[in-house]
Amino acid sequence: MRKLSMRKIKDILKLRFITEISYRQISRAVDVPSSTVSDYCKRFEITNYEIELFLSLDEDKIYKLLFPEKQRVDKPISRPLPNFEYIHKEIAKKGVTFELLWMEYKEQEPEGYAYSTFKELYYKFKKKVNPTMRQTYIPGHQMFVDYSGLIVQYNDSLTGKVLKAQIFVAVLGGSGCAFVHATPSQKQEYFIKSHILAYEFYDGVPKIMVPDNLKSAIISNNKKGIVVNESYAEMCRYYNCAVEPARPKKPQDKGIVEQAVQGIQRWILAVFRHRTFFSVDEINQAIAPLIDKYNSKVSRHLGASRYELFEEEKLQLQALPVNRYIYKEIKLATVDLSYHIKLLDSYYSVPFKYLGKKVEVKYSTALVEIYHKGKLVATHPRISRVNAKSTLKEHMPKNHQYQDEKMNPGRLLNWAITIGESAREFVQKRLDSADYPANRYAGIIAILNKAKIYGKTELNLALAYALSINTSRVKSIESILDKKLYLQVSNNTTTNSVLNNHENIRGKEYYQ
Repeated sequence: MRKLSMRKIKDILKLRFITEISYRQISRAVDVPSSTVSDYCKRFEITNYEIELFLSLDEDKIYKLLFPEKQRVDKPISRPLPNFEYIHKEIAKKGVTFELLWMEYKEQEPEGYAYSTFKELYYKFKKKVNPTMRQTYIPGHQMFVDYSGLIVQYNDSLTGKVLKAQIFVAVLGGSGCAFVHATPSQKQEYFIKSHILAYEFYDGVPKIMVPDNLKSAIISNNKKGIVVNESYAEMCRYYNCAVEPARPKKPQDKGIVEQAVQGIQRWILAVFRHRTFFSVDEINQAIAPLIDKYNSKVSRHLGASRYELFEEEKLQLQALPVNRYIYKEIKLATVDLSYHIKLLDSYYSVPFKYLGKKVEVKYSTALVEIYHKGKLVATHPRISRVNAKSTLKEHMPKNHQYQDEKMNPGRLLNWAITIGESAREFVQKRLDSADYPANRYAGIIAILNKAKIYGKTELNLALAYALSINTSRVKSIESILDKKLYLQVSNNTTTNSVLNNHENIRGKEYYQ
């Protein structure tokens, strides 16, 4: 580390301990690397001086306090060393301070080191610890999640194809206790399922989730802010935990899970390299005993296994909800003129007073829930058939009319009459064939609006042709209009009649 001028040293200490801004901000302000800023600040903390008093000392005294190792000749350590593994574990606990740990140390070792040396020795120990263990995490606070770069192949028993299972890894920050789960893909439904199983494996929920920037979790993470995938956010809300994704291209933010992924690859996935699997379930069955073995290994640095450390961290986890979370996808929809919303080519009713409103739809394989401004307004069983409808009677307006009476069967028929008799007949037939006439409104309006594009005469002729071939779909009407199928009348007496009697058709006598 390069030696700085006293002016810069004092500027750094003032900005950090009086102004209280971050190392990065100080680095930019004084044009000094942030690592150097951090080192000077830590050296000051070890002195145990008040900042105002320290800055008033002469320069030689300040240098001696900041660099005591340069002022003395190293001597063999004769005083009893603190238990650094114990200190490293305890300092992560909420409310525990270095001063408290030092006082406990002095009670056991009255001839032990002074407070400043106690901290200095601990920081030296910490630098020798595995880099991923240097970060201090509060037990029960954070769970880091990621996927292994290595996959496990399996032969599909039905198709015989060789498929690739993705390996989900979760790690608790306080203990490093790991959970591993194989899934067919990294799709959101599997990603969330892996989280649920992880919570159940730990028998508790952390306060903060730290995912990598996977699309299943994070839509965007940049200077403009973090946008969390709504389905992932919904799961986290259910389990009462926050989402703090790792910064892009900042592996130090998730060092503990990176280390766990490496360990899983070496101690679990490598074991499978000569083994043939036939399903993802079979892979998970093989993982279970190996993850127990991995978590039971004693750490050389901390002198305890992950499971042993987890027993303490487990007490800090939030309790699991009574019921397991049910995965739901979420989308926005607009309530249409028939007081229904469209979801995956099926239709679900909403109370008619929400016509034209934007609603939030949450759906699982079994249930569809519709919300307006956070309030649940409709619930339906999930429909599997295309173009099927689920209409609840209590959602219907009286006489199947809109509350504001902007549209009703009478108005639709009057509109059709202005186009022609075939249009009126077509609309009447559509209304008569529906259990709930309002369910037909959107389609009828879409068809009648074609008169603005093709003209009333052409639409009336097209609807006459549609009646003759018994079709009523909007796309079919469009096709008839585009291809002018209503002019192919040789085998269509209904259309012949319409053509021959129309007021714009002069007849052969006109030309004689």
